[in-house]
Amino acid sequence: MLVLDRGDRDHAGPTGSVPLPTTPRRWDRTIDRSAATSDSGLMGWIYLAVSINGAAYTLTAFRPPKRSRVLYGWSFFASWVTIELAPFHLLWQVIATALFASRGSLRTRPGKVGLALTLASWAGLAVSIRRSYGARYEIRDALRELSHEPTKRELAPVRVRRNIVFGRAGGRALRLDIHEPATPSEPGERRPALIQIHGGGWVIGFKDRQGQLLMKRLAQRGWVCFNVDYRLSPMATFPDHLVDVKRAIAWVREHADELGIDPDFIAVTGGSAGGHLTALAALTSNEPQYQPGFEEADTSVQAAVPFYGVYDFTNRNRVWPDEFVPLFLAPVVMKCDPDEAPERYKAASPLDQVRASAPPFFVIHGVLDLLAPVEDARDFVHRLREVSNEPVYYLELKGAQHAFETFASIRANAVVEAAERFLDAVHTAYLHSHAHTPTAAEVDEAMTDQVGEEAAAVVR
Repeated sequence: MLVLDRGDRDHAGPTGSVPLPTTPRRWDRTIDRSAATSDSGLMGWIYLAVSINGAAYTLTAFRPPKRSRVLYGWSFFASWVTIELAPFHLLWQVIATALFASRGSLRTRPGKVGLALTLASWAGLAVSIRRSYGARYEIRDALRELSHEPTKRELAPVRVRRNIVFGRAGGRALRLDIHEPATPSEPGERRPALIQIHGGGWVIGFKDRQGQLLMKRLAQRGWVCFNVDYRLSPMATFPDHLVDVKRAIAWVREHADELGIDPDFIAVTGGSAGGHLTALAALTSNEPQYQPGFEEADTSVQAAVPFYGVYDFTNRNRVWPDEFVPLFLAPVVMKCDPDEAPERYKAASPLDQVRASAPPFFVIHGVLDLLAPVEDARDFVHRLREVSNEPVYYLELKGAQHAFETFASIRANAVVEAAERFLDAVHTAYLHSHAHTPTAAEVDEAMTDQVGEEAAAVVR
C-alpha cells in the first residue's frame, strides 16, 4: 500500500491521489511570445498601409496627377485637403504612429518601412505648412506698389438677411443673401458694396457656401456684401449665368437707397466659375446683349477680385485635359462646338475680353490648381496689363490648390486680408477722387454748426 508523507498529503487532490505532472511554465511563455509576435506582425502591416495612404496624400500636395482621368478627382481632393489642412494631417499621423508603436508595430519589418514613409510624409507636411506661412511674403510682393493700409475700424457685429428675390429667369426665382453691419449707418452714410459669385463649374454650387471669410471680414468693417444665385447648366446655356450676375448688379444699384450703399461703388468677387463670371462681369459692363430686358441698367463695377478663375473656354494654351471642351463645356455649358460657333467661345473667354476700360483687378491663383490651371491666369494678367488703364495686381500662391480659401487656414486668412486691403485701397481712392455732393442731412448739420440751431431753424 502506498503511504503518503505529510508533503505528499499537502499536494494531494480531494481524494488523496497524487496530482499529475503539469506542463512547464516556459512553454506558456513561448506560446504567449508567439501570439504577441503574430499580433505585432499584423499591426505592422496595418501601419504600413496607413503610412502609404498618408504618404500618398502628402505626395499629391506637391505633384498632383494632372492628366490621369481616373485619378483626376481624387488627386484634386487629396491635394486640396492636405495642403490647406496640413497641420491636422501632421497631427493625425503623429497620433497614429504613437498608437501603433505602443502595439509593437515598429519592431516589425513592415512597421519600419511604414515609419520611414511616415517620416518622409512629416517632412513634406512641414514644407507645406511653411509654404502656407510664406503666403504673406507672396502677398507683400504682389501688392508692393500698393502702399495703402486698411482704415482701422471698430469691428461691427454682422447681420445676415437671406433668400431675398432679386429677379426671375428660366421659370425660377433668383435669390441673394445680404451680409451687412448690424449697427445702423450714420445719417447720409453710403457704404461700399461687394457682390460674391459662387463657383461650381457652372453646374453646381450654392450662394451660401462660398466667400464667407471675405464677406464676414468686410461686413465687420462697414461693407454690405451680397452673395447671389444664378441659373446653372445643363438647364442654363451660357451666357445665362452672366446675365443673372448682371441682373444682380443692376438690382443692388437700383435699391441702393434702401440698402444704404453707394450706387457708384460696387465691387465683384468670386471663385472658380464664379471667378470666371467675376472677370466677365467686370469686362463687359453695360453691354446690352448680356442685359435682356434691362438694357438701360448700369451694370458697371468699380473693382474685381477673381479667385482661381477660368479665363479661357477655347483651351488655346493646352492646359486642360483634351476631353474638357468636347465632353463638358460644349455639351453642358455652351450647347455648341467651338468649330461651329468660335465667336461664342471667344465671348465667354475673359482672355478675349480685356480692354482699356477695365476696373482695377486683383487676380488670385494657386500654382498647383488642377481645376483651373494657373497658366491661363498668367496669360490673362499679361494681356490685361497691356491694355488696361487701371492697375492689375496678381497674387500667385506657391503650393496652393483650387478653392484654397473655402475654409479658414493659414493661407486663406492671409489672402482674405490681402483682398480686403486691395478693396479698401480702391474704395479710398474713389472717395478721394470722387466729387462728393453733400446730402441734405450733411448740409443741415454743417449749417447748424456754423450759425447755431436758432438761425438754422429760420432758414429751414
